[in-house]
Amino acid sequence: MTELISKTESFVLQLFKDKLSNTYVYHNFNHTKRVVESATYLAEQKNLTEDEELILLLSAWLHDTGYTVSEKQHEKESQRIARAFLSEQNVSEKLISSVEDAINSTQLGVQPSTEVERILKDSDCSHFAKDNFKEVSELLRQELSLRGQDYDADEWMNLNMEMLTFRHQFYTDYAVKNWNPLKQKNLINLIEDKEKKKRKREKEKLKARYKAQYKNDNPERSIQTLFRVTLRNHLKLSDIADTKANILLSVNAIIISLALANIIPKLDNPSNEHLMIPTLVLICFSVAAIILSILSTRPNVTSGEFTKDQVENRDVNILFFGNFHKMSFDNYLWGVKEIMKDKDYVYEALVKDLYLLGKVLERKYRLLRLTYTIFMAGIIISVISFFIAFYMI
Repeated sequence: MTELISKTESFVLQLFKDKLSNTYVYHNFNHTKRVVESATYLAEQKNLTEDEELILLLSAWLHDTGYTVSEKQHEKESQRIARAFLSEQNVSEKLISSVEDAINSTQLGVQPSTEVERILKDSDCSHFAKDNFKEVSELLRQELSLRGQDYDADEWMNLNMEMLTFRHQFYTDYAVKNWNPLKQKNLINLIEDKEKKKRKREKEKLKARYKAQYKNDNPERSIQTLFRVTLRNHLKLSDIADTKANILLSVNAIIISLALANIIPKLDNPSNEHLMIPTLVLICFSVAAIILSILSTRPNVTSGEFTKDQVENRDVNILFFGNFHKMSFDNYLWGVKEIMKDKDYVYEALVKDLYLLGKVLERKYRLLRLTYTIFMAGIIISVISFFIAFYMI
């Protein structure tokens, strides 16, 4: 028996290797080996006779060999291949017929009549009760796709649910008792996955519908974005201006320090009198640049209060802290609520705030431009003065 089973295994392996198409990623030697392992396990639970176990294992090894010839008639081809092979091994006609009957029972819808057939049929579908059911099922889906039958994820899920619910059943006592609960667990997982996908699609539809509605019914979003971007740009420009002013302050402070420490003490010497005017020119221009830098960054002090009449007449920008820092919270809260009553008033307040920020920026950059101009002129005139002074010695 062991020798015959070993020869059968080698025959099936060589047959699949030589003649089975690469498109059969499910119905291949690995699947056949899984069926044999499951059949062996079920046979141990049932205590089959030696002849019954031999028929079972031969049928398990040979039941899908017909795929090397035809997909649609693979059971009949498997029977033919099994008969030809077993005849070469001098197997009895009775055993060959039993193997053929067992292979025929693996067809979907055929009711098994013997214990061997029931075990083989349960073994052929044992993956329905395995933890890797989804992975094995995907191999079958891929095989069908390669063979010209495409199923999307939802269609394949529905087919699997239909198979596990209506079209499949276990026949052996052990499988009914032990494998059926695991099959039900896989079915429940499929149902839960289907519900999750359904909820996800509904959520995405609602989200897309909401986005479309929000986009169509809320053109104010673009207006809010406009204010947000413009305000951010104003603040960045203000930071840039302050940074430039600080640079000029630092540079000119260093120039004055160096002049006071190194040049002016030497002017008492009659031989250095020619450096008097160039040094004064350098210091004067540096002082002017420092003064203008300070003016460009110096904040304006405002009253810090506004009246109710100003709010009602829309004559004040209450969004600027300088206009409310001296007021009580209750009065300021009243003013904010007054603005919030009217959407147009809100936008008008934002526009006014941006406009006033722009005016502040204009003053900063105007003074900053003048500062850089004076600093550049001072450097040029000072250098020329030093050249003239040294030339006239």
